[in-house]
Amino acid sequence: MSIKDDLSMDRRTFVGAAFAGLAVLGAKSETPKPPAGSIPMREFGKTGVKLTIVGQAGARLNMCRSREAAGKVVRQAYDLGINYFDCAHAYWNGHSEEAYGDIIPDFRKNIFLTTKSTQRTRAKAESDLHASLAALRTDYLDLWQIHDVRTRDDIEAIFAPGGCIEAFEAAKKAGKCRFIGFTGHHDPDIHNEMLRRYDKWDSTLMPLHAADNAYLSFQKNTLPHAVAQGIGIQAIKVFANAFLLRMLSVEECLRYALTLPISCAALGSNTTSQLNENVRIAQNFKPYTPEEMAQVEQLTFTSAIGGLHGPALEYWKLGGIWK
Repeated sequence: MSIKDDLSMDRRTFVGAAFAGLAVLGAKSETPKPPAGSIPMREFGKTGVKLTIVGQAGARLNMCRSREAAGKVVRQAYDLGINYFDCAHAYWNGHSEEAYGDIIPDFRKNIFLTTKSTQRTRAKAESDLHASLAALRTDYLDLWQIHDVRTRDDIEAIFAPGGCIEAFEAAKKAGKCRFIGFTGHHDPDIHNEMLRRYDKWDSTLMPLHAADNAYLSFQKNTLPHAVAQGIGIQAIKVFANAFLLRMLSVEECLRYALTLPISCAALGSNTTSQLNENVRIAQNFKPYTPEEMAQVEQLTFTSAIGGLHGPALEYWKLGGIWK
């Protein structure tokens, strides 16, 4: 099976009976809906905002196959008490934002809404912002993020005269977004340079999971700097795009990430069953001890399939098989 085939599968196919009550590995069953509310909340850096420790991310809504199905997931996320909703203009060729826009106007003032732009010039970023606001059916964002910063050339373009940072600063000043941040998953050194280059970030987003420490670790190299700056920290790739679910359970992966000093884990639920499971785990979250954290990390090296770590797993990082 190819990596692309793996990524198209429901992530729960790797965990079998552990949390979904399945009799056979690979079977699917609807996870019972948990009671609404009672999701723990954390401060989002110095913003004064509190976020639910798990959020609904928009990157995998394309796997819902239709805007109607995607909207059902978004609506249930809100009904269960999630207040953090992540998206990006690039997701699903803009349809993820549209799926959000179909649903969120009913409760816009009750949620924290973020989207992102991959554009590196002021003019193109402003065009993205205009399109995002229209698709999301809102007149402001809670957080707008410079998306997928990978290289030093990206950084130079962002901060050059006419670079996209000008659009982000102008949007914040004009009230079109409350906060600004940046995202990336390619190289922790690039994240660190972004933190050094600019001291007005409100947030950052990075991959954090149980196998990250084995290769170009964001947890070791970048997370401490973000914590020291007091900015909001969003975790992505908590399940390492489902690869970790070959060796760890959903709960082990999620508990590991939530034990770290983050504000929120952005989880790309694309079924209500996944969403129910994520919320149930969050509602019952208890942090791991340092010893338990080490044990979970070790499992990624000693699993029955011989372990999967480094660039073979984290193909999105520098040196990975997908650039």
